[in-house]
Amino acid sequence: MTKTTGIELYFKRIFGLMAGAVGVTALTVCLFLMSGMYGFLFSNGGMSVLYYVITFGALGFVIWAQTRIFSMKTSTGALLLFIYSVLMGICISPLILSASGFSILLSLFLAIIMFLCMSLFGYKTVKDLSGLGTFLFIGMIGLILVGILSIFISFGSLFSSIICLIGILVFAGFAAYDMQMLKRIYSVIDDETHGKKLAVLGALHMYISFVALFEYILGLTNRN
Repeated sequence: MTKTTGIELYFKRIFGLMAGAVGVTALTVCLFLMSGMYGFLFSNGGMSVLYYVITFGALGFVIWAQTRIFSMKTSTGALLLFIYSVLMGICISPLILSASGFSILLSLFLAIIMFLCMSLFGYKTVKDLSGLGTFLFIGMIGLILVGILSIFISFGSLFSSIICLIGILVFAGFAAYDMQMLKRIYSVIDDETHGKKLAVLGALHMYISFVALFEYILGLTNRN
């Protein structure tokens, strides 16, 4: 197998796994909302304690999975990706429930276009994007902290819109940054097994960027 053919197969694995994870998330949302199981996510007009347990549990789960991916079987890593995609489906169900069909479709369309454009940019550009990593990571931590504060503080519409715009910029940046990093790392990997495990990790990173883009765009288009 030539290196060119190898990298094509490598990215097919990444986007195949990512597409599968997105599909699992969409199916989870549909089943969750159609079955009426979403009721336990709400309490006294707000989100229940269980919702926050699932949300922050999913965050801890994905951090742990990323640190362990190279010490487990590829199939186990893929399974963890799909478990995480189910948890994410549960977490975003309230956002989907509050949005109109038009907002959901528009947000999905914009997220797909933006994600594809930024991923292609990251793959094709000769500009070194490694310097963005620190700023993107700081931005992501900031967004997580704001998410935690929102449990206790009700932010105004303008502030929420600004946060959504920042979230879109951060995860659009991650789509380009991760794409370039995945391409560069593959070029120095000779072991097929490590290449498959890296593909699982890459799929997880790209999945997170896409879903986050969709969430923040929907946050802008959904005024409910």
